[in-house]
Amino acid sequence: MPGPFDLDDAAGYQRWRERKLDSAPRRVEDILVALDDPRALTAAELERLLERCATTNMAIYSSNTAGNPDKEIPRRLGTQLGLHRLDSHWLTDDDAISPISVRGAEQRGERREFIPYTDKPIKWHTDGYYNLPERTVRSVLLHCVQSAESGGENQLLDHEIAYILLRDQNPDYIRALSQADVMTIPPRMDESGVARAAQSGPVFSVDGEGFLHMRYTARTISIEWRGDAATQAAVAALTRLLAAPTAWTLHGRLEPGMGLVCNNVLHDRSTFVDGPQRQRLLYRARYHERVAAWPRQMAA
Repeated sequence: MPGPFDLDDAAGYQRWRERKLDSAPRRVEDILVALDDPRALTAAELERLLERCATTNMAIYSSNTAGNPDKEIPRRLGTQLGLHRLDSHWLTDDDAISPISVRGAEQRGERREFIPYTDKPIKWHTDGYYNLPERTVRSVLLHCVQSAESGGENQLLDHEIAYILLRDQNPDYIRALSQADVMTIPPRMDESGVARAAQSGPVFSVDGEGFLHMRYTARTISIEWRGDAATQAAVAALTRLLAAPTAWTLHGRLEPGMGLVCNNVLHDRSTFVDGPQRQRLLYRARYHERVAAWPRQMAA
């Protein structure tokens, strides 16, 4: 792995680690950006979003669009952030943006068996961990139209922080989790046979521009890990790390008009309860590119 992710470059890693931890947020308020209309950002609003994504891989925004069901809100916001290549798959709408709601899943029966479309909790994961390498999900945008009557909170953890915490424990954990076949998602079957072939890949990888990517799910079913001792020790260490909040684990709930834009950081979701007047609806857009670079960072 090049740059600070080269396990043989301890000095480079320590320099990057110090900068990363110095700028890492400790509260969700530290990454909150107030917007007027996400469909038409001001220069200052765009600057703040890009800065937070560049330094912490994520930003939470509030806006004056509470209750507005316009799907152009996440689409236009994504475009302004340099996000164009949406990850379309069989569960998205025709516009490649997924409405995440229990009622929508009931209306479209094929979604009901998948946990994001239920009121059940979702364990720690990054999005698209089952995708082919050429369809890697590098960023995610969630926009809240309506929150649940209760529940539906999220925990967020920058995957670069998770990398640091694991590497500081034992660099061999990173080495094991970077193997090309360390985590395999078994094939998905339907009435016609194999709907999606088995997909193997690393947990940690570095893209062509030197950015760290993480592919992970805490699910214990429909996941196959390499059986060697090094892998099993690394997976156990990562499981322990995520089992209890770290100093950098952020907590919050998206309320109407709020959203999350991130470079596919680790996240989870608690169970929730809908009410007659408050039925949770989020729009989810996944992209094959990262959020655009922050101009000041490029010039540094």
